[in-house]
Amino acid sequence: MSSKTATRDEVGVGMQELAGKYLTFALADEEYGIGILKVREIIGLMEITAVPQTPSYVKGVINLRGRVIPVIELRTKFGMKAQEYTDRTCIIVVEVDSSSEGTIQVGVLVDSVSEVLNITAEEIEPPPSFGNTQATTNAILGMAKIKGDVKILLDVNSVVSEGLIEKFSGM
Repeated sequence: MSSKTATRDEVGVGMQELAGKYLTFALADEEYGIGILKVREIIGLMEITAVPQTPSYVKGVINLRGRVIPVIELRTKFGMKAQEYTDRTCIIVVEVDSSSEGTIQVGVLVDSVSEVLNITAEEIEPPPSFGNTQATTNAILGMAKIKGDVKILLDVNSVVSEGLIEKFSGM
């Protein structure tokens, strides 16, 4: 019984650490959130130059004020059905950790940006267990319950795989 109590206490500490401001965005009918401190800017859809021999979810690179930034499409990365881009489609430029470069900027293509929410520890639950599919849930920090809706809180560093970061970190 004491091990269950310790686990709950550890989970409580973990959820406390996750509390804070999140930029929320939509993909299909789902709402996601990423820590606001990882967000550098939100830009409208712009011309993306394709890069050969990259994973299918890598749409290419953009030239943002003289900086070349790789862009990934979260719909494809998460195995969702492709959709035509709309006037609400945008690129969230995030800062991710790179072991060789410190941090790099990556563009994340999403259907639409919703709002910035202040999420408390009490509103966050640990990610659900899906059996032995740990690889698919590594990118999920927690599930935020806000006004009857669930928002999936993402770990941007896990979403943008380490191999991809290393490939583009020299840009």
